[in-house]
Amino acid sequence: MNASDFEDMRPYVDAEIPAAMARIADSEVFALLAAYVFPDRPLKEVREEVRGYRSVYEFQHGVMWYVNEQIERRSTTGVKVSGLEHLDAKKNYLFVSNHRDIMLDASFLQNALVAAGRDTTEITFGANLMHPQLAVDIGCSNKMFKVERGDGTPRAFYESSKHLSDYIRYTILEKKQSVWIAQRNGRTKDGNDATAPGIIKMFCMSGKGDKVQSLAELGIVPIAISYEWEPCDFLKALELYQSRFEKYVKKPGEDLNSILTGITQFKGGVNIHVCEPLTEFDLRPFAGCTSIEFTGGVAGLIDSRIYPEYKLYPNNFIAHDLRFGQQRFAAHYTPEQKKAFLDRLAKLDEYEVEDPDLLKDIFLSIYSNPIANCL
Repeated sequence: MNASDFEDMRPYVDAEIPAAMARIADSEVFALLAAYVFPDRPLKEVREEVRGYRSVYEFQHGVMWYVNEQIERRSTTGVKVSGLEHLDAKKNYLFVSNHRDIMLDASFLQNALVAAGRDTTEITFGANLMHPQLAVDIGCSNKMFKVERGDGTPRAFYESSKHLSDYIRYTILEKKQSVWIAQRNGRTKDGNDATAPGIIKMFCMSGKGDKVQSLAELGIVPIAISYEWEPCDFLKALELYQSRFEKYVKKPGEDLNSILTGITQFKGGVNIHVCEPLTEFDLRPFAGCTSIEFTGGVAGLIDSRIYPEYKLYPNNFIAHDLRFGQQRFAAHYTPEQKKAFLDRLAKLDEYEVEDPDLLKDIFLSIYSNPIANCL
């Protein structure tokens, strides 16, 4: 494998940054973006600074760091990070994270890595999000690489999976860059985080020889991220509700709406835990398994690292008690916290649906399912 094999998916290299910065600075929404990221700086000054960037490093540290800082400051009560001591500064890793928000899960981790003196990771980014050109320029300048899902045929799915697997292995072992990827295809909508065995199968597609050793050399690190207030909780509940009655079809602009909602919606506390890496010793017990048993076993191992480190907030305990008509976890929240949650739950009454009780139950499940996983 070499760099030319991945021209269709890779992020920008430094030589491509000046042209990308010029396009970003000339975009019709640049003034709006600059006002959000740098509210106290003159537009002209910000535009000229962006035009002057000549590397991915300069863009990430000059813009994306401050993007994430503004999101944290404006829509959270703080992002707490733990477990970074598990990482070896000399190694590159494959960070496998539970996935709650299209952008923020990976973005908040990047700032945590930079604050700890580590390099940022490359980030998987769905091809469906790679438009218009402004999104491409910002994403590819931010170490995001495009993931195609094929045309729906088994052959296309296999080829896209193999291509992605090859790129991940090439990036970690040859480019010496870490990679962030979600534990499953798409965000968790129902709060029930679970690593898809198919993701493990994809990782293995690029390996040769001993499957345990081949997987171990990728340096898988499970990431547990949790939010006090689930990003896009109303949107997720409505999608799950509609899916009960018919196949859900995304509306035009829905992904962009989810990204903007995730950024601007108040999220309260955010907690990120970097779990211990999966070693060859951890994976060796699965050596004699069938392919299905192997991928399922490794997926379960990742989950067993994530679940104990998932931060449970009062909202999770409140939702569980409300959903099951209990007071089992009453010691974990105050009357004021319960009232705040009930006030948010009551806002679902604004949506006209045939079965409002079902919609509320789905909403409660988003917050209560993490309790079941942790138990």
